[in-house]
Amino acid sequence: MIRDAKCRICRRAGEKLFLKGEKCFTPKCVFIKKPYPPGKLQSERKHRSNLTDYGIQLREKQKVRNIYGISEKQFSRYVEEAMRKKSSSVNLLYEILESRLDNVVFRLGLASSRGMSRQFVSHGHITVNGRRVTIPSYRVSPGDILAIRGGSATKAVFGNLSEKLKKYPYPAWIKFDLESNKGEIVAKPKEEKTTMPFNLDSVIEFYSR
Repeated sequence: MIRDAKCRICRRAGEKLFLKGEKCFTPKCVFIKKPYPPGKLQSERKHRSNLTDYGIQLREKQKVRNIYGISEKQFSRYVEEAMRKKSSSVNLLYEILESRLDNVVFRLGLASSRGMSRQFVSHGHITVNGRRVTIPSYRVSPGDILAIRGGSATKAVFGNLSEKLKKYPYPAWIKFDLESNKGEIVAKPKEEKTTMPFNLDSVIEFYSR
């Protein structure tokens, strides 16, 4: 695997997608050093070519896939499911993506990136309603309780959680108890266009062609 594969994704998208967690906020971020597409020298790529509507939609689709770390086959299934409800397909697609267990672990602040949260789930460190779940795509629902498995809580990667999460900005649909290190899904995720780094309307339009 290419060592900076995730950084190449950001460079190709033309913006930071924060795929490497904390490193993306440091001067070591490759996008800061090379804020131009891979394969071209900066001097050769002073201006981005104008994209067609199709190109814009394709770019947004790829951006969403890369942010959530989802394969094309799985993502297209999510879109098809969302498009069955035409009146609110965008909201439903957002709900499906945000309800994935690996994303919720990331939203809880237990991992610095979705890639790391996916590993936590796959390795059996997370429980849902007291039962260990190892499927990153598992969908949580309002009322579900998430926690770090007892045997995993003492691992160094989960050290000093209370201190780290004191000022963590949880989304409105999640509550987290710092004393018990448990999170609760209190509502369904709702689309927030002002904070989303992508345009799901373009994604729906891409698959509607």
